Amino acid sequence: MNYLFLLSLQTIYYIGMQRVAIFPGSFDPFTRGHAAVVEEALKLFDKVVVAIGYNTQKRGLLSVEARKALIERVYSDDPRVEVTAYTSLTGDEARRVGAVAMIRSVRNVTDFDYERTIANANRSIYGDLSTVIVLVPVEVEHISSSLVRELHAFGRDTDALLPEGIRLEEYLNLSK
Repeated sequence: MNYLFLLSLQTIYYIGMQRVAIFPGSFDPFTRGHAAVVEEALKLFDKVVVAIGYNTQKRGLLSVEARKALIERVYSDDPRVEVTAYTSLTGDEARRVGAVAMIRSVRNVTDFDYERTIANANRSIYGDLSTVIVLVPVEVEHISSSLVRELHAFGRDTDALLPEGIRLEEYLNLSK
């Protein structure tokens, strides 16, 4: 059973409007856990924008272009998912893409406390932007981008942690 926590979700059910949510993150790399959250969000929203936030001063495992290509490949057959990259505040990007809600995911109590704080901060700045907190399904709750990067650094296979058909090595080549 999957659970959702809805925080101030007053704006998403206007008749005739497309319900768009933004799912922000660094996605370095995009994992099966991230994909599970997108699937849950698509049950509530007409469109989910996977928004890759990045800091041009930091170098990740994958370039932003490689991350974007990876996620676009995962959703190449699903027009309900759009992928974008941004350097602005997440709330500003949400407004730019027409999102009425921000999707955040939690795997444990520590994640929840952090996400609740971020949701409250966003509510104070962007009062019309709701936050939807999705509990990551138990079968993928152990997967994180940090785990994938750590296993990769030690030469371990990470394919089982990534969406079906995605191989990290392919996208590492794009990052060079």
